[in-house]
Amino acid sequence: MNRQRRKERAADASRAVAAGGSAHDGPAPGGPAHGGPAAIRAPHVVEQVDAWTWRLPRDERRGMLVDGLIFADEALMADLRDDPALDQVANVATLPGIVGNSLGMPDIHWGYGFPVGGVAAMRTSDGVISPGGIGFDINCGVRLLRTDLDAAAIRRHAPGLAEALFAAVPSGVGARGGRRLGRDELDAVLAGGSRWARGIGAATAEDLTHTEEGGALAGAQPEHVSPRAHQRGMDQLGTLGSGNHFLEVGVVDRIDDAGAAAAFGLRDGMATVLIHCGSRGLGHQVCTDHVALMDRAMSRYDIDVPDRQLACAPIDSPEGRAYLGAMAAAANFAWANRQLIADAVRDVFGAVFGPGHADLPLVYDLSHNIAKFERHRVGGESVDLCVHRKGATRALPAGHPDVPAAYDRVGQPVLIPGDMGRASYVAVGAPGSLERSFGSSCHGAGRQMSRHAATRSLRGHDIAAELAQQGILVRAERRDLLAEEASPAYKDVERVVAVSAAAGLIRAVARLRPLVVIKG
Repeated sequence: MNRQRRKERAADASRAVAAGGSAHDGPAPGGPAHGGPAAIRAPHVVEQVDAWTWRLPRDERRGMLVDGLIFADEALMADLRDDPALDQVANVATLPGIVGNSLGMPDIHWGYGFPVGGVAAMRTSDGVISPGGIGFDINCGVRLLRTDLDAAAIRRHAPGLAEALFAAVPSGVGARGGRRLGRDELDAVLAGGSRWARGIGAATAEDLTHTEEGGALAGAQPEHVSPRAHQRGMDQLGTLGSGNHFLEVGVVDRIDDAGAAAAFGLRDGMATVLIHCGSRGLGHQVCTDHVALMDRAMSRYDIDVPDRQLACAPIDSPEGRAYLGAMAAAANFAWANRQLIADAVRDVFGAVFGPGHADLPLVYDLSHNIAKFERHRVGGESVDLCVHRKGATRALPAGHPDVPAAYDRVGQPVLIPGDMGRASYVAVGAPGSLERSFGSSCHGAGRQMSRHAATRSLRGHDIAAELAQQGILVRAERRDLLAEEASPAYKDVERVVAVSAAAGLIRAVARLRPLVVIKG
């Protein structure tokens, strides 16, 4: 990794802290466990297993307990060879209780402790939980709504629609102005998630059945969410945040799997809405607090990690249980946040297009920064595991008990946003995901250029004007930050999806093209 790139990564980390952790792609150092670029070590020898899979062989001298395994084609791997994400994959392989492989999805890039696009499964009997394996934006996720409109209708009303959405959903760094909550009501949100939103009339019964975990993760313990985290969350519910978070109105421009598309209610030419955001400042503070607690506790459990950003504690320890309770609470805040945004979007569509167009059914809401207790087969045996997914999603195949009943015959929807100038994808989990990745897949295109590098590379470009020439209307809190999120900053989502499909993790269902984009 060259010196300039180190400087760019460090600059991105500092900006993420200033943003309150809303841009989950970049590392957000804070507290004593910040290792940063200085923790990066020598590169690894990478062995090609097949056209879509690469191995970082287990190295006992580095303390690796399992191999690293990366899903990528030759082009993606060529770009990764100078990326410290590979070293992070190896570092994760040293964590106590890890089984199978330390995994990197095709969208993998450097993150905090774990790489973004990293997956690791720990035995519940003797494994650890690491906040760096979930991320600062706990339960950042993507929600897909479908409409009864087409692209022509959206384009006719695009300026007014963009302004109405921008006004209805506060966005930007530290965005506030959402629903103001008292302590008791906030604790009800932390315990109930989308179910709390259902109780106030902001969610339908179908919203809950089409949300991962029914919109509420069991085991939430608001008492382990600090006063500072409570304070940060009190007026951020129903807000979008900044960085790579967005609200996007798009159109289905290609169907790849007609049967799955029909099950999801998608058709060619249909307008859709994607919402990408998470737990905002509350989730960031939960991670910050518990990284610090675990960093101080590791010596008591005789745990030594190669990077302090991997601070962890045994799953069944006081520190582990406290973090899991706080993580579940933050996850529930994120589900309630996306639910309130969806409710606001429905109101806007009713106001702009007429009350008859306010019914925007939820296709699915999918998380990508979360840990789950699951049972998987490892070495021929069924084992209870804690699966860390950092910038990675579940991708469960047809027939899996955690797939919503409406989708049981096709599999769980997998939502893969690209960037604001290119496509996003709807996919479905494939059987190979259970065999190869603990039922996981990529969560998006993944960054290929740091925010600093993207800004420098695109200096002088009017990104909004360039997107307008492509028929994409962008409304942003700060137009000068659009370069950070422009297409050149991201990997090609077409390639990422193709690799995920070829590796047997997903099956592509439909492609979505952006028409109107709201950014912080």
